Amino acid sequence: MKGIVISGGPASVYEEGSPQVDPKIFDLGCAVLGLCYGHQLIAWHLGGEVSKGEKGEYGLAHLEPVETAAVFEGAGGRQQIWMSHRDTVTRAPDGFETLGSTETCAIAAMGDAQRRIYGLQFHPEVVHTRNGRRILSNFLMDVCGCAQDWSPREQAARIEEEIRRTVGERNVFFFVSGGVDSTVAFTLCLRALGAERVRALYVDTGLMREGETQFVQGVFDALGGGVFRVEHAEERFLLALDGVRDPEKKRHIIGEMFVEVQEQILASGHFLEGNWILGQGTIYPDTIESGGTAKADLIKTHHNRVSGIQKLIAENRIVEPLHLLYKDEVREVGRELGLPEELLSRHPFPGPGLAIRCLCEDEERGVQRLEEGWLAPLHSVGVQGDSRSYRPVLLLEGSPASEGIHDLATALINRIAGINRVAAVVGSHAPVDELRTSRAYLCETRLARLRRADSLVRQMCLESGFENHVWQFPVIIVPLGTAERPDSIVLRPIDSVDGMTAQSVAMPAELLASMSAGLLAQEGICAVLYDLTHKPPGTIEWE
Repeated sequence: MKGIVISGGPASVYEEGSPQVDPKIFDLGCAVLGLCYGHQLIAWHLGGEVSKGEKGEYGLAHLEPVETAAVFEGAGGRQQIWMSHRDTVTRAPDGFETLGSTETCAIAAMGDAQRRIYGLQFHPEVVHTRNGRRILSNFLMDVCGCAQDWSPREQAARIEEEIRRTVGERNVFFFVSGGVDSTVAFTLCLRALGAERVRALYVDTGLMREGETQFVQGVFDALGGGVFRVEHAEERFLLALDGVRDPEKKRHIIGEMFVEVQEQILASGHFLEGNWILGQGTIYPDTIESGGTAKADLIKTHHNRVSGIQKLIAENRIVEPLHLLYKDEVREVGRELGLPEELLSRHPFPGPGLAIRCLCEDEERGVQRLEEGWLAPLHSVGVQGDSRSYRPVLLLEGSPASEGIHDLATALINRIAGINRVAAVVGSHAPVDELRTSRAYLCETRLARLRRADSLVRQMCLESGFENHVWQFPVIIVPLGTAERPDSIVLRPIDSVDGMTAQSVAMPAELLASMSAGLLAQEGICAVLYDLTHKPPGTIEWE
């Protein structure tokens, strides 16, 4: 054993029942690296002090290294890092030096070079920590003495062999979305098992984007005829979601409905005879955010982790070729398979479709004036300190292209405990103080508004080239407006690599003005909002 990494997590080290480590690991003689909660555990067990911070630190921060250290070799100087914590180490253990600090965290990095034990309050494993890869490489190669012998571009053969072992003599049936994950997973099974043993079905839930079904049909027709079919189930899904507001309930209903449709189709015998198992394009972030490990917090339940799917997992009736990979690694496998770049570079789209981009409300409430802005009575999902949050949104009046406005949004979320998201009001038919939520649910009228808005945004991004500057661009409809125009549109352009963290991206002012005007001209739309929130503390999707 060359080293141990103690991961982050949502707990506090001093709480009863919080996950702990055996302190004997620090006497083994191997290198140890603690990240976030792991950093706090090291301090806690070795005689330092951990305290609840006066305010949290979520998302973008800047590290000021104060000492040179092996983990920072070649990665010195003031640098961007990514935080997600409230507790802090307030005194390092004996023998440790403080290696770096931020504006709100005096001990953001510490180390005992003689014992080769290091702690980082920030997350080097996420792409938005600029030198994170170098810091991890320093720990693995220089401190631990490991050798690099793995590449995401050489995984297809290994995964195909794993598929054959998992599936055995059975057949595989996929529900596909036409996105990167399900298409790469399906293609791997097709190569591993042959076309006679693999089938794909695309369920049109009525929650799809404009033209989505036709696009997916084209993708799978190109992979091979006779393995793909479309099932129209629009009425069933919309009926099951009628009157549902809660985002977790939405996700569970959609996931369970997928399983129900799947079982009925398989029972009909149209696709496969004999033993079958379900194939899924699940990637590792789906498992993490669904609370899929013993000490992880549930952020939001992905449709491929609802109870019906968990039952199939327990019965060994699931194959998930990509379950240990992140989105960027999935794309690399897709390139190894020779899939078209048009598909691999396509922006991600959530499995539950537009259902989680169409927010619903049970009550009529007005916005509330605060010193910092306007508190909108809309709740969205966030991730703060590795835990799920479900809180209102703070609205700011000002251009999202203004210098420093993203930093201001981060500072406001860290300071105001009751919010997890900040959005700028780009344009509105009514003064902000007159905006109100209305009782609204998933229905054809609101979904049609969202499809039109989403189509306009995608078209303008494509024509302007802006889509090449973002990783994903969710367009969300929220029931905030006036009696005549009850809904508003939220723009959420973000940059990411693996979806675990994301940075809100500023749009060119001229494009934003034109886009806002086009959206405000649409029926039923009262205002256009621009999400300024990084992940963390706001998840990429609002639900």
